[in-house]
Amino acid sequence: MKHSHPPSKEDWAKLPSAFRRIRLELAREKGHPEGDAKIGYTLILPLEETSRIDTGLWQSHRDYCRVVRFRPDEPDDIGHIVRKPGGAWAFHYDIGGKLADETGPHFSSDRFLIGDYLSIHEEDGLHTFQVAWVGRV
Repeated sequence: MKHSHPPSKEDWAKLPSAFRRIRLELAREKGHPEGDAKIGYTLILPLEETSRIDTGLWQSHRDYCRVVRFRPDEPDDIGHIVRKPGGAWAFHYDIGGKLADETGPHFSSDRFLIGDYLSIHEEDGLHTFQVAWVGRV
């Protein structure tokens, strides 16, 4: 599906069952020794049985592959999950966002299972997030 019009509620209801809502929360790091559940991302992505991104379903349902970046005391940034030349995954904040694209350097091989850790390259460097929740859309 191309970015022609925003998906309707009926469109969302017809999504393949592989689509998941995934919550990533900041893992322990300098300045956040316990991590921080208020810093993170909510992703909507299709996952294969191996819990990796299903690139075929992503390709055919790009409009539905979304990201919400949340931070305390900041409005959420909303965008799409895209692939860069060379196959790297990125968050493109095209819905009211002013952020540069953020990349998930290992998203092609990462698994999105509760408890797993993923790296995201943000404006100020690489940060580690933990998969806190995975559920059906």
